[in-house]
Amino acid sequence: MARDQECKACEGEGILADDEGWQYQCSVCGGDGTYDIEDISRPARVMSVDENNRLLD
Repeated sequence: MARDQECKACEGEGILADDEGWQYQCSVCGGDGTYDIEDISRPARVMSVDENNRLLD
């Protein structure tokens, strides 16, 4: 993968983790680890959270 297309949010892994260790799919690249024209054109989505503000995927 080209370094300039690597997702900077998840560092190309496709997975993010919160401070408690909960892992979830990267919302920036969609979980594939690359940031390209598909990701730029995708509309933002509102994410659900539980009472502890953990993301619900």
